[in-house]
Amino acid sequence: MQRLAAWLVARPQNAVMGLAVTLLLPAPQLTSGVIMVLLVLAHGMRQAAIEALVAAAALLTVSLIFGVSMVSLLALMAGTWVPVMLLAVVLINSRSLTLTMQLTVIVTVVAMTGFVVLVTDPAAFWEPYLMTMAEIARQSGLELNQELLNAEVMTVSAALAFWMLYVAGLLLGYGLYKKLQTETADFGRFRDLNFGRVIAFAMAVASLLALVVGGAWLQSVAFVVFAMFWLQGLAMVHWFHAENILPLGALVAVYVLLPLLQVLIFSALAIIGYMDAWFGFRQRIKKA
Repeated sequence: MQRLAAWLVARPQNAVMGLAVTLLLPAPQLTSGVIMVLLVLAHGMRQAAIEALVAAAALLTVSLIFGVSMVSLLALMAGTWVPVMLLAVVLINSRSLTLTMQLTVIVTVVAMTGFVVLVTDPAAFWEPYLMTMAEIARQSGLELNQELLNAEVMTVSAALAFWMLYVAGLLLGYGLYKKLQTETADFGRFRDLNFGRVIAFAMAVASLLALVVGGAWLQSVAFVVFAMFWLQGLAMVHWFHAENILPLGALVAVYVLLPLLQVLIFSALAIIGYMDAWFGFRQRIKKA
């Protein structure tokens, strides 16, 4: 990974090639988005934007030759590069990985609120996407239970999916940046991530209001914010490993079990992360 990071930032043409090629791979937010974060941190916003424009021009030229939809390609480039580019700029200006991550939580909640306000009929909004998902499932020999995927579930799933993709792009890009042999800026360590008591308190208030008022939007917000604490739980696992409290095998086991026991592992990490936001287990262990 160190050689890859060094190659990408060595020459502008390498950066352009990396952005263009990885955008066509599955999950571009975890490939091309990671490279964009690396370029912004290493070269600055201006040069990274120029390299992205050159890559976009090359991709649009290829799309004309092969008859690919330019609108879809532009949407893919904007949805992949712009959010992580903005996150990288926030990281540079705030000089704090934790503060940047806290901001992503606030932005996600605001985006969900805007969706609820602007979309008068969420069920009708998600219907085309559900039909597409059902068709893909049928082609794969599966059957999609559309009764379980109501508008609230789709909204929550979309919010968490985009948040996780862009946050993963930021974290992996920052990790690549720190592997460069040249002098790099220090914006904090992932294992010290803490969403803080303010966000934890806001989630508790939203949960309480959801029980009293019974608003679906409040329930969705509370669930999304709570689910985000899984990342703080994962940061704690990394911290315990760095402090020689957990062996490497335990850290590897968490990543191996994530795709196998998704609900169980994510829930456990979210609970651990949420409790840490209130009680500061890592700080207490350091003092002890």
